[in-house]
Amino acid sequence: MSSSSVGAADVDAAAERFAAAIPTTPLHRNERLSARHGLDVWIKREDLTPVRSYKVRGAYNFIAQLSPEQRERGVVCASAGNHAQGVAFACEALGVTARVYLPRTTPRQKRQRVARFGGRHVEVIVHGDTYDDADATARAHAAETGMTLIPAFDDPRTIAGQGTVIREVVEQLGGAPDAVIVPVGGGGLLAGTLSWLRETHPEVRVIGAEPQGAASMALALDRGEPSPVDDLDPFVDGAAVRVVGRNPHAIAAVNPPDLVSVPEGQICVEILDLYQNDGIISEPAGALSPAALAQELGLAPDSTVVCLLSGGNNDVSRYAEIVERALVFEGRKHYFLVEFPQEPGALRRFLDDVLGPDDDIALFEYVKRNNRETGPALVGIELGAPDNLDPMLKRMDAIPHRIQPVPPDSPLFHFLV
Repeated sequence: MSSSSVGAADVDAAAERFAAAIPTTPLHRNERLSARHGLDVWIKREDLTPVRSYKVRGAYNFIAQLSPEQRERGVVCASAGNHAQGVAFACEALGVTARVYLPRTTPRQKRQRVARFGGRHVEVIVHGDTYDDADATARAHAAETGMTLIPAFDDPRTIAGQGTVIREVVEQLGGAPDAVIVPVGGGGLLAGTLSWLRETHPEVRVIGAEPQGAASMALALDRGEPSPVDDLDPFVDGAAVRVVGRNPHAIAAVNPPDLVSVPEGQICVEILDLYQNDGIISEPAGALSPAALAQELGLAPDSTVVCLLSGGNNDVSRYAEIVERALVFEGRKHYFLVEFPQEPGALRRFLDDVLGPDDDIALFEYVKRNNRETGPALVGIELGAPDNLDPMLKRMDAIPHRIQPVPPDSPLFHFLV
């Protein structure tokens, strides 16, 4: 099967192939997002698959089609975590052994779930700093041993399995939406969505949402071929892919989606909104599509828009960083280097003269003490509202302290967030 032959029939066959193993995930209308954006917003809950991610669809569809000889030799894969869980689930269900490579950036929670889903059928290897590092090692191992490589996104069988998500959406809605927002990493889910819709509902607008620090599909379409992103931000671990797959790129190039780049801070804001307002635990890649609604998408008022929430495998230990990034993005968290006079009451006077009634000190740490008169300190301030910043800066200008803001693009800032 070539990439150009991935179509509705392949997606339909995939849905039949795993119908008994993978239940249909819910499609929920989201009142918060609908009211905020003036749209009719629905969320496809792929966080509620057995492995809390849509990746199980492609993995199961691929492994279910292996020959008896291939099953006997076993399979190997690389993953940021979700594809590995899908492979582990499919291997346990189908009785196939697997070797799974995960980069060191994979949250511990995902590593543990891979081992649990795979049981005695799966061996987990942690290797490399990014998905691409793990992928290179997995490919080398497959070549050496004759095990079958199960691509996370770059194979027609994987793509067909991922395409079943939009197929379910249309069945559940009772018709096609005006637009669908698809999170994009390696491009498998996007390619599956495009492949099924172009034959069945070509009028649907497909919007691909990429992390700002890993916009590899936009780069590939711009250059005419998959090309590596130079400075990859690994924060959105489920979508931080340096180079998109050749099969997904070929499909996207023929039927181009509208691509939008979503700042990582905006994704963090949406993760927290999903949790606090909707009771949904989303990983960063899962929040990509609803976070994209905050961008300029040119959607008509009251349009029916479906956001594919791709996964919910978020490690609780990451929430401190998520909260920090969200506050910085919203303009509520700021850092300053402040030189304090070494005398009693200096900090109290700073608090009284600078902070507003709803502002707070979130961090205070002396950097060094180099003389008897002053001592520089790193001060983090959390504002009650973003609009409090300008009045606070004016109050800072009126006091004798030397104060230097630490901007988000400063190298020092990366040690804080």
